[in-house]
Amino acid sequence: MNEMMSAGVDLMLIGMGIVFAFLALLIVLVNIMTLVIQCFFSEDPIADLTPNSASASHTDAGVIAAISAAVHQYRNKYK
Repeated sequence: MNEMMSAGVDLMLIGMGIVFAFLALLIVLVNIMTLVIQCFFSEDPIADLTPNSASASHTDAGVIAAISAAVHQYRNKYK
């Protein structure tokens, strides 16, 4: 009985060690992948699509009015 208990504890420790090593390796690889992606891609993908950042901040007044009207109509319908 004592040998079986010892073998069970050994098996448990080996299994937990393997799981711990796998999770630690996974964390390291995810962090490396994050660093690689940040090196190749910029922080703001919208800024890459627009030719200059000044035109990106300018919003048409008609678009704002249409969005406001849609929100107002939605709120009145689902009150």
